[in-house]
Amino acid sequence: MDIHRCRFIQYPASAINAIAFSHSSLPPVSGGKKSQQKHVQVRLAIGRANGDIEIWNPLSGTWHQELVMPGGRDRSVDGLVWVTDPDEEMADGKIIHGRSRLFSIGYTTTITEWDLEMARAKTHASGQHGDIWCLGVQPLPARETGANPATASRKLVAGTVDGNLVLYSIEDGELRFFKSLIRTPSKKTKMVSLCFQSRNVVIVGCSDSTICAYDIRNGALLRQMTLGSDFSGGSKNIIVWSVKCLPNGDIVSGDSTGQVCIWDGKTYTQAQRIQSHKQDVLCLTVSSDGSKIISGGMDRRTTLYEPIAGQAGRWSTVFHRKYHKHDVKAMASFEGKKMSVVVSGGPDASPVVFPLRAAGKEYHRTLSHLPQSTNLQSAPKARFVVTWWGNEIRIWHLPIGARELLDDAEKRQNRKLLAMIMVKGESNITSAAISEDGTLLVASTASEMKAFQLEPFAGLPSEQLKVTKLQMPTATIGQGGIKVEISPDRIWVSWVEEGSKVMLAKVTITPTGAYTISQPSKVRRLRRPVPKHILLGGLGSYDRNVTQLAFSPDSKMMAAADLAGYIDTWVLRAPGEQRNGASGERGDDADLLSGSGSSSDSSDDEEDQQQQNGESERWVVNSKAALIPKLASAPVVLSFSKASGPGFDGDYTLLAITTLKQVLLFNPLQGTLSDWSRRNTYAKLPEALRETRDLVKGVVWQGPRAWIYGVSFVFMLDLSQDLTAETTALTKSGGKNGIKRKRDESGAGGKMDKQQMLAPQHIKTAVGPDGVEWVDTEMADADGDDAKSVGASSAFEDDDEDDDETDGGELQHMRDGQQQANGDGEAAAAGGKGGVQRRARWWHTRQYRPILGIVPVGSSSKNEGGTDATTADDNGVVYPPLEVALVERPEWEMDQPARYFANGEWER
Repeated sequence: MDIHRCRFIQYPASAINAIAFSHSSLPPVSGGKKSQQKHVQVRLAIGRANGDIEIWNPLSGTWHQELVMPGGRDRSVDGLVWVTDPDEEMADGKIIHGRSRLFSIGYTTTITEWDLEMARAKTHASGQHGDIWCLGVQPLPARETGANPATASRKLVAGTVDGNLVLYSIEDGELRFFKSLIRTPSKKTKMVSLCFQSRNVVIVGCSDSTICAYDIRNGALLRQMTLGSDFSGGSKNIIVWSVKCLPNGDIVSGDSTGQVCIWDGKTYTQAQRIQSHKQDVLCLTVSSDGSKIISGGMDRRTTLYEPIAGQAGRWSTVFHRKYHKHDVKAMASFEGKKMSVVVSGGPDASPVVFPLRAAGKEYHRTLSHLPQSTNLQSAPKARFVVTWWGNEIRIWHLPIGARELLDDAEKRQNRKLLAMIMVKGESNITSAAISEDGTLLVASTASEMKAFQLEPFAGLPSEQLKVTKLQMPTATIGQGGIKVEISPDRIWVSWVEEGSKVMLAKVTITPTGAYTISQPSKVRRLRRPVPKHILLGGLGSYDRNVTQLAFSPDSKMMAAADLAGYIDTWVLRAPGEQRNGASGERGDDADLLSGSGSSSDSSDDEEDQQQQNGESERWVVNSKAALIPKLASAPVVLSFSKASGPGFDGDYTLLAITTLKQVLLFNPLQGTLSDWSRRNTYAKLPEALRETRDLVKGVVWQGPRAWIYGVSFVFMLDLSQDLTAETTALTKSGGKNGIKRKRDESGAGGKMDKQQMLAPQHIKTAVGPDGVEWVDTEMADADGDDAKSVGASSAFEDDDEDDDETDGGELQHMRDGQQQANGDGEAAAAGGKGGVQRRARWWHTRQYRPILGIVPVGSSSKNEGGTDATTADDNGVVYPPLEVALVERPEWEMDQPARYFANGEWER
């Protein structure tokens, strides 16, 4: 594989302004409710300065970024609040977990509620008041009071820049301004932070050195606590950036002097003042049992406090760390049976996860600032690379040249920016796709679809590209998408609407050579009934949101996968062609398409609609689609193989990689696992792939080789060869689905050695390349022994020993069925013996990081006749040449504001 290592593509990461967990903690359950604990859907919401809201699934430490709801022009997210309704018990004893709703503020007068199922904003509300700077939700009444939490009303409480405390009603699923509760005498007083001490008492931190306690029932000021004046030479007033309440009612505040103060919750007097930071304390969080306080500040410190034994109400600093490269602006904590973590963020854009319950005993973990779904596409036949952010799209061209004859300076110039497209509208781009020949570009926002026809070098200078905007169908007006794909033959465009609706539109060419896009049609998804108690609670049908789309190489099959792990497949039928060959016969899965109790699509007339639209072909559900089992976790990759040769004929090969690092190959026309997947269980995957904590982001195909990459690794698996099980602690311990569960970890990093626990921290600063934007590298040939190069690992095993590890469930039934049917199938498939040239079964490297994405840009090798050079081994397995662009986006190349240094000086 020939790699262009690119850093010229910009991807400006945005600062983290707000962090919130949908549950702060999960109380232990007992009795019959224990089996339903797994249905509690815990999610982490991260709000950024560009208006993006990211939804993360902790997954016991896997940390999967499931959804990004892009912001828009002049938008920011500066506060996030989850509201979770009380649980309800059904007549049959099942528990409906409380519905979760997400609200945000952005230093405007508006509060926004977000619809995660539709992946967009649901409603907005505002009142006659100043910009909202802080937001909180009224707690449910305690059962000890005799009140019924299920019938109790709740309000959102917001503090404004002009000193108002206002209430918003969220009853009956609505969001509306209720009333203005408090108006301070001086408009110069800003309400900066708030939290609830009890159901009716709210604690507000202000910009005038005060902390106030209000009764929201009547607006009465219960007590005002003062911090005095700042140190000599400082500001006249102290800003209380954050306030939190402990379970016993005591109040914790962090302010602009760098102090954390403890206040008695009964007398409202100051009990303790701790000078733990050298600059402003910007955020606080506390453990659910009140035994730990964590603060983050402008000096990059994250500090942990614990009570002093034998001294009631007194706290001491346990340790502090500098996990971030900039200010620590926001943090939130979550505690459950298996997880106990704090997540923090700030201008350096990278979320940091560190242990709470096991603080000082486990490492922290820095999550990537890059998106899980890469903002990068390519047109290999035209050698275009497309990237987007905000409302801007850039198209680059990588010319073909004798790169081995170029010096370093010429290599860095071996690319051209052809076009920049600014998408009009208030919303940012959610997804984009370009056809393989580089003539069609489609982009989506939260509110509309955009399409452009590209004419490369049509009578224009070589550094320009003609871009023509296409008229979109009327049915797409007001409808945006979150995922866009174009078929390899450029005839079909697919996207996802409202989170779970898969849409298809046909592209035709007029006699003048212009492209036209037909009215879109919604294709059916198989009905998978969701239990009522799950559908009505938590996040509802959010798990049915489609996150992966893929077309087959011949553009006659399409696949989609959702967060729940279900895979749907469709096939392209000619006019009059029926699903099972008989006229008028729907097929055996008709009941799956028209049954009740589903959270998926309910329309039954999409095929008729496609015919009415004048289309000569139609997309129908694959008759074997229902046989593909539900995956154990959400897929992060869904892609059709382009391999040819023995073992790849007669059916498509669909690759699915999950968050749990399961690598599965399906034959979708048969609805079965491929022979390779039946023989190669999770336990046989290389340990280097299984143990990496970063998720897979994408895959690039080179015949049967799958080049899998994540933010910190590139991994090659040769799917024409069987793997060999490695005898390690991981495979010996096994576990459900053959996957070891790290039950001894809290969800952050791994455990520390005893000598490293609470050891002093040493900060290492990475220095970027001095002006080098483009570097060409040659990857070692994976066909020979040179694959064992520096920074890489490979395997040339000749053993094909079986392993007892299995994947369990429906996947295991498929494996068992194949073993009974084929008997000696594994022995017959053993390759690399009997004089056949030995090939690498897998290979990996970590020398590239952080990786924004990898995309193919064409073939780098040519025969004498100018055609692509391909090679085949003695078994007929074809390995075509592959040339890719690997785009890195290091943190040191991002523009960030000045930060505070430990010596008290500011960087300018």
